[in-house]
Amino acid sequence: MKKKYDVAAYIWPAYTGDEPRSRIFWPAGEGEWQTVRAAAAKFAGHNWPRKPLWGYCNEADPLVMEMQIDAAADHGVNVFIYDWYWYDNRPFLEQCLNNGYLKARNNHRVKFYLMWANHDVNYCWDKRLAHVDLETIVWKAAVNRTQFEEIALRLIRNYFTHPSYYTINDCPVFQIYDLKSLVTGLGGIPQTIAAFDWFRKQAVKAGLPGLHLQLTSWGAHRKNMSGVDGGAETTLAAAVEKLGFDSTTNYQFCHFTNIDREYAVIMEDVKKEWARMDREFKVPYFPHVSVGWDNNPRFETFRPGIVNNNTPAAIEKALLAARDYVDSHPNQPPLITINSWNEWTETSYLQPDDLYGYGYLEAVRNVFGASA
Repeated sequence: MKKKYDVAAYIWPAYTGDEPRSRIFWPAGEGEWQTVRAAAAKFAGHNWPRKPLWGYCNEADPLVMEMQIDAAADHGVNVFIYDWYWYDNRPFLEQCLNNGYLKARNNHRVKFYLMWANHDVNYCWDKRLAHVDLETIVWKAAVNRTQFEEIALRLIRNYFTHPSYYTINDCPVFQIYDLKSLVTGLGGIPQTIAAFDWFRKQAVKAGLPGLHLQLTSWGAHRKNMSGVDGGAETTLAAAVEKLGFDSTTNYQFCHFTNIDREYAVIMEDVKKEWARMDREFKVPYFPHVSVGWDNNPRFETFRPGIVNNNTPAAIEKALLAARDYVDSHPNQPPLITINSWNEWTETSYLQPDDLYGYGYLEAVRNVFGASA
């Protein structure tokens, strides 16, 4: 019997104009497609502009998402991880999930879970300003205990009980992106522990067996993770253990290694990072593969840091390495995370384009096979 893997691709839910507040950054009313359309090469040989073979479609449209869900499942992607946001006491960019995926008639084919992208927002999303002002904070992400409870209850009510929500040991998985922002908002490590305890109890109260809390790792050796606890320095591993997270994974290679290199060279460092996470953390680490990195589409001026030669063949080798890692850890769930399904303005996506066609999706299918 062929082994089943859970191949989870992150989704950046900004390719829609359905969210009114998104017009602050993308006034054309089509979300960040406005930036993709305007992208241009910054130097000779720069592989921009790139065009989506599926067109600049509204990903909050359930018919669009039905097509994308089928394409994902047919190529071996069987989980979506939706970036989820909360700013100014209310959610932001929920429409792709609520109006697109959740209303798609075939959403049973690809499960989903949420990553709370709890980072501050500057003008990185606004191409008119990104090259001159990345210091101004538009929205702060840290929340206090009252807002945390409002968020938690909304997540349990609207998402965690959905039949397509991804679980580990029947517990809904919830990933948190920025630990320091979380701890700072809640007031410290002890307060965060108490908030997590309350969150788990609310999940049980709603009829769930519990929660699986997952942390985004920005590198095994990162420090200064203590938030506001008297400025004390702590390692990520110590914080994960103290706070009671159930697992870790990554969001992007650029968080922990120099990505201005050949993809094959980057992967050697990535495999060393996987080994460090496995060795130094007491909770499971789920291997991560980034398709690439180049966020020049978001800027008028050149931005250094571009992954080179991230061809479909190179991505396939990276996915094979991730599969080998999973196979060597038979006592943990067979989960692999990928950045991403659709991060066009960071040039790290699986969706088909006019450069490689369906090459990236075919690489996933070559390694993992199609989903049921």
